[in-house]
Amino acid sequence: MNLEEYKGVFVFAQQVDNKLSGIAFELLGKAKDLAKDLNTDVAAVLLGSGVKDLADELAAYGADRVIVVDDPELKDYRTEPYTHALSSVINEFKPEIMLVGATAIGRDLGPRVSARVATGLTADCTQLDIGDFPLVAKEGQEQKHNQLLMTRPAFGGNTIATIACPNNRPQMATVRPGVMQKIERIEGAKANVVEYNPGFTPNNKYVEILDVVKAVTDTVDIMDAKILVSGGRGLGGPENFKILEDLAEALGGEVSCSRAVVDSGWKPKDLQVGQTGKTVRPQVYFAIGISGAIQHVAGMEESDLIIAINKDETAPIFDVADYGLVGDLNKVVPKLTEMIKANKKAD
Repeated sequence: MNLEEYKGVFVFAQQVDNKLSGIAFELLGKAKDLAKDLNTDVAAVLLGSGVKDLADELAAYGADRVIVVDDPELKDYRTEPYTHALSSVINEFKPEIMLVGATAIGRDLGPRVSARVATGLTADCTQLDIGDFPLVAKEGQEQKHNQLLMTRPAFGGNTIATIACPNNRPQMATVRPGVMQKIERIEGAKANVVEYNPGFTPNNKYVEILDVVKAVTDTVDIMDAKILVSGGRGLGGPENFKILEDLAEALGGEVSCSRAVVDSGWKPKDLQVGQTGKTVRPQVYFAIGISGAIQHVAGMEESDLIIAINKDETAPIFDVADYGLVGDLNKVVPKLTEMIKANKKAD
């Protein structure tokens, strides 16, 4: 493999029902940073049927060019045709870096594509940088420069691993939604569109979709919330989430929770923050009755302002909190809600 042939930072621009997913814009934002360090360009890979009209939207969020594979076989996500399409794009255009969102689709697609193009894949990354590998020079071992350093939680979140792929290309990673930030929209941006179709020959790996049933839920997407009031096992039971709901309503925010709450059946998984839940970046994050295990912190530590309320003054959550209050949440939270409502009336 001639590594010098591989140039550019590519992003898989996930779309469902001809609507781009937010993760596509987040990855483009990070791709711009990586491309700047490497003095190269950013390309979005758009797969689907009748999706060419989405190209300008990708340009508005940082794509220098958009490679479009448009074919009826790609109308709905299916593992084999999408794997064939993306791996064919990689073999044809030879990107140095390939980023995929760690969504349900991305987690299915990424490993299969990496195997097909004979490269590695680092899954569920929370940080991406360009640097040297090994990180510290070692005698007798070549230190390679301008490598993609892919950081992810390991061993159940108890440690952080930085992984590189120095001898194969592309360097591939899946990235958790909500971790990276999209750039400000560039109004009037027009995409440099490159149309490419490797051809599709259905085989016994092409599943047939008989019906699509869309789940209907009234659960909010906590990743979009500006204020989150999050509860943990310390609440004692599902009935006590009422005081968190009252606080969230007073603040104009939403309620979320820790994994312990979901495992106990108190709240649905859609509201879970953490390594095995969602990564959130609200302006204000209340951690109430949450101990602060590293798995939870991984999902909320990038919040602008973190306020912790816990009766245990040694709880790890206070290590990441901007403000901490030691006390009985059953007394503190209702009082806080009361004060917020009183201030609103005064205004």
